[in-house]
Amino acid sequence: MSHNANTMANPGPLGLLGFGMTTVLLNLHNSGLLPLSIAIVAMGIAMGGLAQIIAGIRELCQGNTFGGTAFTAYGLFWWSLVLIWVNPFQGIESADHIAMGFYLLLWGIFTLFMFIGTLKHNRATQVVFGSLAILFFLLAAGDFTGNHMITTIAGVEGIFCGLSAIYSAMGQILNAEYGKTVMPLGE
Repeated sequence: MSHNANTMANPGPLGLLGFGMTTVLLNLHNSGLLPLSIAIVAMGIAMGGLAQIIAGIRELCQGNTFGGTAFTAYGLFWWSLVLIWVNPFQGIESADHIAMGFYLLLWGIFTLFMFIGTLKHNRATQVVFGSLAILFFLLAAGDFTGNHMITTIAGVEGIFCGLSAIYSAMGQILNAEYGKTVMPLGE
């Protein structure tokens, strides 16, 4: 392992992997290829939630408001989504399709503004956030309309989104390890 004791490690790849791996797994479900199971819930808690929150806090400590806000917020998204699915609170009604539509719409609006922020970042980051905004808006539309085909299309688009985040994470890791561009990120 190569590292410099005087520099802080880049927490971005951990956050991107937490986001990307969980997004792929959940959207295999949304596209109809997997049932919603403990595999998705556990990945949501651990990688989608905890890994991104850790990365987000590290980004904030390093002065990166964009990365810190993104990773922390999306980590908390995953924890809130798991709570919605499990609904451990007696006397609190489960979320219906309209409530989920608004939940996803709000995340889509947040993500659209974050996408605007990526216009100062590399192309890989723009692809991740642009495809994520589309994903949230498609999922919201699927819930608002009750049209399962929209959710299926969102699932396919979400697999692309998650894979783009994994690509960005691996590009950052391998490019840093080799000290050159091994995986282009569109700087």
